[in-house]
Amino acid sequence: MQTILITGGTGSFGKTMLQDLLDAGTPEIRVLSRDEEKQDALRNQLSDSRVRFYIGDIRERDSVDRAMKGVDAVFHAAALKQVPSCEFFPLEAVRTNILGSENVIRSAVEQDVKSVVCLSTDKAVMPVNAMGMSKALMEKLVQSRAREIGDSAATTLSSVRYGNVMYSRGSVIPLFIKQIKSGRPITVTEPQMTRFLMPLRDSVALVKFAFDHARQGDLFIKKAGASTIADLVTALKELFGVPDHEVQEIGWRHAEKLYETLASAQELATAEDMGDYFRLQLDTRDLNYNAYFKEGDEATAELEDYHSHNTQRLDVEGVKDLLLSLPEVQSELKAWEADRS
Repeated sequence: MQTILITGGTGSFGKTMLQDLLDAGTPEIRVLSRDEEKQDALRNQLSDSRVRFYIGDIRERDSVDRAMKGVDAVFHAAALKQVPSCEFFPLEAVRTNILGSENVIRSAVEQDVKSVVCLSTDKAVMPVNAMGMSKALMEKLVQSRAREIGDSAATTLSSVRYGNVMYSRGSVIPLFIKQIKSGRPITVTEPQMTRFLMPLRDSVALVKFAFDHARQGDLFIKKAGASTIADLVTALKELFGVPDHEVQEIGWRHAEKLYETLASAQELATAEDMGDYFRLQLDTRDLNYNAYFKEGDEATAELEDYHSHNTQRLDVEGVKDLLLSLPEVQSELKAWEADRS
């Protein structure tokens, strides 16, 4: 691909994807985001003429069209992602995650972009909060437009769905480390909550896998391990050599779930197991349901949802190994050891 657009390209995923594309020799990468300060910082950090920055908001179709012109592929990462802020300002989540995504999808199709991969979240499955609901509707927009344009279209639309990205913006890991280093109590909501744990490198690999393998309307999931919040905290305390550091339970935040789900049983009934990934295939039926009438699907009843309570459960040592694979955690540990020596 000659020209790739990353919406929300100054975020945690966007910057990691951008560097991966630069390392692969991509001739031109466009970053569309609304944060002038982050763009300026990234521009100065990279100093690479292959990266072109577009100030704009996906809520504004003109901004999207301007950045989309002449693009071969789009990685759509721009979103409102914080559960509490979306709970208090749900219409803002609608404007960005739903209407903004519609702008990206329609602009790409009208300009014959070859591939669009939209980033979703485990919170979109059986959502109980505004952020998850808005992302679930984003997935439905992708699927609806994919059905509409069909397999013969110039553009292939797909989505990916993943859980918590470790050390991304909004991750609890940097917060916990900051609390350890400052001597403040580690604040946890519910210790027995489980969450999928995925390094940024795996989220980039998932998006690239979708780009390489997507058929019209596919949704891809990367299988991932999970841990309890309690085990994550214990792993961090042991890594930083403070096993007795105080932990304070502060109670559940707005609209939190005990566990997160990456795929429902109904989705898994028709999914393709691709080893490290699931391909959830587009339901191509139309509104004429009589043509598809049949008995209930017994296979679906025998399956269960794929969620963070029943996936591979990482113990404390497993979480420590995963944390130590993160460059950010390695850097924090080196600084911590230097300060204490």
